[in-house]
Amino acid sequence: MTTTSLSYETVVGLEVHVELHTKTKIFCGCTTSFGAPPNTNTCPVCLGHPGVLPVLNKQALEYAVKAAMALNCTIGTESKFDRKNYFYPDSPKAYQISQFDKPIGENGWIDIEVNGAHKRIGITRLHLEEDAGKLTHMAGGFGSLVDFNRVGTPLVEIVSEPDLRSPEEAYAYLEKLKAIMLYCDVSDVKMEEGSLRCDANVSIRPAGDTKLGTRTELKNMNSFRGVQKGLEYEVSRQIDIVENGGMIVQETRRWDEAIGRTITMRSKEEAHDYRYFPDPDLIKMELSAGWIEQIKSTIPELPDARKAKYVSVYNLPDYDAQVITASKQLADFFDECLQFTSDAKSASNWIMGDLLGYLNANSLELPDVKVTGQGLGQMIGLIEKGTISSKIAKTVFKTMIETGKAAQAIVEEQGLVQISDEGAILAVVDQVIASNPQSVADFKAGKDKAIGFLVGQIMKETKGKANPGLVNKLILDRLSE
Repeated sequence: MTTTSLSYETVVGLEVHVELHTKTKIFCGCTTSFGAPPNTNTCPVCLGHPGVLPVLNKQALEYAVKAAMALNCTIGTESKFDRKNYFYPDSPKAYQISQFDKPIGENGWIDIEVNGAHKRIGITRLHLEEDAGKLTHMAGGFGSLVDFNRVGTPLVEIVSEPDLRSPEEAYAYLEKLKAIMLYCDVSDVKMEEGSLRCDANVSIRPAGDTKLGTRTELKNMNSFRGVQKGLEYEVSRQIDIVENGGMIVQETRRWDEAIGRTITMRSKEEAHDYRYFPDPDLIKMELSAGWIEQIKSTIPELPDARKAKYVSVYNLPDYDAQVITASKQLADFFDECLQFTSDAKSASNWIMGDLLGYLNANSLELPDVKVTGQGLGQMIGLIEKGTISSKIAKTVFKTMIETGKAAQAIVEEQGLVQISDEGAILAVVDQVIASNPQSVADFKAGKDKAIGFLVGQIMKETKGKANPGLVNKLILDRLSE
């Protein structure tokens, strides 16, 4: 199947649902906790029983306004809720409370970077709505089971402009969006728990053309990598159809991770008529300028600003700053580390190498390990003072991750203090030289690699504790005599 073409341009727009991490649902007092037994987090309000009245969760509204401002949206002074009418088994009311013509925020943007190129992606709107339930289809098509626990969980839907031109840009957009939501602390954006869900509208058009092509909607992409793979396949599929004389059909397709293909779900010849009308049970919301400014003051330093600071103030390479600020937890860890060492680049190297390497190898998140930014900063300080070598620090750091002990305590308990006594090291140097006459002869014959072998033997004899710089100096002094 075709994977790339120079004669076509990809056009992608994303619709992202982000679950707000309020303690209770948007219009009732039921808990939003994840993992409860099916249909236990429900009440007459979220189940839509006759005669009940919804009451807006103020925290959900505040989170929505905060998220919209962090995405550079314009916040309207008036907003309202509407009923989006459709019948589906996971929606007990046969309508969804959402927003139509007066969303929380409009005309925002996110800046992304792909392969060193910067690009601004427009955001059409951010609106507040309630979630639906969860359907589980039984094997063999004998029926479906519905869990209403998720019904009424507060969501913001974030709709992008069709500004994305590749699956890689879509991936970068989602990563940046996730980071911003985490920095603002409005959602945990855990895709595996449904806290972030993404649908994509994708089409192709001849390069240089400005008219949008017929689009398909992709669903069931359950990871950022799944979004990228699904888009790659769908673009390739559409190009093959067009190049073979066919026409793209407007439809909804789902991404099947197991077989690596998109599959038709339903045709979509025309836009759905949801018959929106204002919800009569919820009053119009008037958002005062003072209240909006109060929420704005709670928005922390966001990823782009933090990245710029790391580059300009700490002289970090752009790549290091990008990796660290992609996660608020990691950036906070880095900032804490710099309270105990002034070597920002060394801190960055340890975080990006040993820390992230350990987390990835063990499928862990930063909160799952016991090491702290303070602990890493203090360990780097021991290296700077010559108390331990960089090699010994590897052992110390692994112990810190697994136990949470301070570096100084680990060094003392395990007797890892670096040997910097010239006399003690010189004795080992003389011993190694005497035991390896061939390597000495090789070095004097111009074979520089021999020095590496001799240094290795000295480090072996001292169990890695000898000061490497001093070892090199002393052995060169002895061999030059």
